[in-house]
Amino acid sequence: IRKELAARMPERMTPPEGSFMGELRPFQQEGLAFLMQHERCLLADEMGLGKTVQALACLAATGDMPALLVVPPHLVRNWEAETKRFLRVDGGEPRVHVIRGLKPYDLPQAEVYIIHYLLLRGWKRILPEMGFRAVVFDEIQELRRAGTEKYSAASLLAEKTERVIGLSGTPIYNRGAEIWNVVNILDFHCLGDWESFTREWCDGYGNHIVRDPALLGAHLRREGLILRRTKREVLSELPPKRRLVQEIDSDDKVYRELMKPVMELLGSLKALHPDAKERALLEERAAAGERQATGVAKAPFVAAFVRALLDSGEKVLLFAHHHAVMDIYKKELASYKPVFITGRETGAQKEQAVSRFMGGERDLCVISLRAASGLNLQRASCVVFGELDWSPAVHSQAEDRAHRMGQQDSILCYYLVAPQGSDRDMQDALGLKVSQFVQLMGDRTPDMQDVQYAQGAAKKHIERMLSRYEEGL
Repeated sequence: IRKELAARMPERMTPPEGSFMGELRPFQQEGLAFLMQHERCLLADEMGLGKTVQALACLAATGDMPALLVVPPHLVRNWEAETKRFLRVDGGEPRVHVIRGLKPYDLPQAEVYIIHYLLLRGWKRILPEMGFRAVVFDEIQELRRAGTEKYSAASLLAEKTERVIGLSGTPIYNRGAEIWNVVNILDFHCLGDWESFTREWCDGYGNHIVRDPALLGAHLRREGLILRRTKREVLSELPPKRRLVQEIDSDDKVYRELMKPVMELLGSLKALHPDAKERALLEERAAAGERQATGVAKAPFVAAFVRALLDSGEKVLLFAHHHAVMDIYKKELASYKPVFITGRETGAQKEQAVSRFMGGERDLCVISLRAASGLNLQRASCVVFGELDWSPAVHSQAEDRAHRMGQQDSILCYYLVAPQGSDRDMQDALGLKVSQFVQLMGDRTPDMQDVQYAQGAAKKHIERMLSRYEEGL
């Protein structure tokens, strides 16, 4: 039945007019057609090819709502923003509810619900009875291990839902138990039970190692269970450099604690005469304090995002401004043995960091935004800005560490922004829009005009900080 349906469907599809606000590239239109053809399947495109957008396009095209999105904790906010950006219901934004806490409560009416994997066990008995018409498991490799409450809850949920979509840039073929567990969530026993699967595909009864991963992958594709495209395969449809702004969570408690001295500074500023000599210094300290509070509060979530990129095989340049933020990255990402270029290293240590990254010994290089000049790091496939700078040209210069002459790949540049703190104003100053970048940043090195622009943007930010301070009194 699955193959017969696929044969009757078009190779490319777009959502009905008015239901979806984005524009799909041709390979994404093919992805939508695949999702429409197969109600229970895995979209396994490499990271950066728009799996989120294709899944939302499918919800728009099918109208399968209410829908439940099951996502990793650090991606909850991004999925909420993307859903509101791309989906339209009756001409307006869909109602989106983010499920909070392990203890079930009466859920409000909504078209889309979002829950992260760690909460599934608390809602195990409730969600399957909610009548969801579709469920999307983002980063479905989270379910590669059976026997957990999380896996059991996901299995019960999938069993009661007609359309089940898995998303993963890191499909697992080498360990039979893992790929069998993942696919079993999507379509129960489509690979047979565990014993028959291991006899047919692995090195004997109960063995966890797949004998021929390529053959199994071909079988899954032939059965319409999986679709995977790599950047290389669709490179002709991608621009040389792609910029994506992604909302990311932050720790409210940490942010509030770090903002206490900043609030005291703002109080002192309000009491000062506009022409007071010490005003400029206090303004600079207040802005710097909020910027650091923003970076520190979101640093663990930035690290989680980068971890997913590295696990997908990407080579990452991670940019930040504060040493305190980079120290958190060092701790959170220690297992990847990152190299650092932060301004604290000797010349020899800096050269060694570049050599290790470019030589393939390390896949993560953490760099200070203001220490990137002159570096040649074109082995990178992703650039991540864990913190922002007021200067557009500083970001362009940082991107160009990876996007060099002769680069054959399409470089993906992620700007990770938090909902609170300085990120919003910096995002506006840089001309960045969530999930879409309008080419306003000049691809040039910083000059006096750029410095003056950055100073003006920072000055406006101080004025907004003072206004917000007054509103909070």
